[in-house]
Amino acid sequence: MTSTRWTSTTSGTGELVEANGVNLYVETHGTGDPLILLHGGLGSGEMFGPILPAVADHHRVILVDLQGHGRTADIDRPLDVTLMADDIAALIDRLELDRPDVMGFSLGGGVALQVAIKYPEKIRRLVAVSTFARSDAVDPAIRAQQGQVNAAAAEFMKDTPMYELYQRVAPRPEDFPRLLDKIGASMAVEFDFTEGIRGLQVPTLLVAGDADMAPPSHFVELFALLDGGLRDGGWMGEGRPAGGHALAILPGLTHYNIVDSPLLAAVALDFLDAPVSAAT
Repeated sequence: MTSTRWTSTTSGTGELVEANGVNLYVETHGTGDPLILLHGGLGSGEMFGPILPAVADHHRVILVDLQGHGRTADIDRPLDVTLMADDIAALIDRLELDRPDVMGFSLGGGVALQVAIKYPEKIRRLVAVSTFARSDAVDPAIRAQQGQVNAAAAEFMKDTPMYELYQRVAPRPEDFPRLLDKIGASMAVEFDFTEGIRGLQVPTLLVAGDADMAPPSHFVELFALLDGGLRDGGWMGEGRPAGGHALAILPGLTHYNIVDSPLLAAVALDFLDAPVSAAT
């Protein structure tokens, strides 16, 4: 669900951490204020490889492989962003993190969003990348393709970076068809998180490519739910959203290459490292 450049020269340390009944693979890079990164569907923390060196220069980056992905073994439950948000909340407690920032892409963005909705007291700021509030926001043609994802597609995916990654790092490489079944089932579920976004208490940056799975208008709609884009911001920013929220539509990017882009690292770091008075 992104490009093939899922590697990084940045060295880190990895371990399995039990959280909410899941043995999550957690890899730490860099030093500084903690930032949890959550990958997209069928990927792992390696998805952030292209931007990891830049981000780890500023933060203690904590890469997490979500349930059934990467080096985290699956458990007997659906792939559900609300349940995986409980995993991340439990992980924050287990690692004794003091209000880390959380950034998620696609599936990981949905998980990060649910952490902010359900556990606002546990995190400081949120960056939601290519994250949709409603299932009907996605291009209907893409939704039709998603509906065809199941175990039978495993044979056709053997030349993809998702399959290569899973075979290389998963505890049970033979479970790839099972993961496809679960991903397909999760994508078939209709969802609408509009009201949860409207009530967000965590300063949030919404990021999307200008040719993402959902149109820019969807992300503008979400920004409006956060009181953004409704008035002139003013010379001193006095007209900006009171919650410190922001929106970035990145030029020339799609759902499949945004996580590789230096632009993503730049806007995320600009938001996360802004003075408190500018983002709260």
